[in-house]
Amino acid sequence: MKAKDLMTPDPDVVTPQDPLSKAAQVTRDRNVGSVPVVESRDSMRPRGIITDRDIVVRHVAEDHDRGCVVSAHMTKGPIETVDENDELEKVMDTMKRAEVRRVLVTGRGGRLVGIIAQADLATSDQVPTHEMAEVLQRISVPAGARR
Repeated sequence: MKAKDLMTPDPDVVTPQDPLSKAAQVTRDRNVGSVPVVESRDSMRPRGIITDRDIVVRHVAEDHDRGCVVSAHMTKGPIETVDENDELEKVMDTMKRAEVRRVLVTGRGGRLVGIIAQADLATSDQVPTHEMAEVLQRISVPAGARR
């Protein structure tokens, strides 16, 4: 199975310059826990991700101004991606290695074409239960408990 067979295609996105409220609206309207952040809607190159937790912990709990933009609160740094033609094993290895619950899927020219969440793995009949358990265990270990 390839990444493109498992991914949610064409996810809604935000840019770093978008108001944070736009990301919050996407999570609400699409009933998702995260929104990919792309350089621009033309390039669709991934730059990060913003989660509902980022919005609550980094924005609301810190009592930030309503005028904040996505770049102020998104998860930055090296963003994990897989190619749409990568095999399922590579997707799972990437999630385990990076200890992430979601991985962005890119296509030609590094353009974002989809997203794979741990729920996509868990609900697929193509993922053996023992492999899903291994992924879940690896990405769920609290930071202080890592060896």
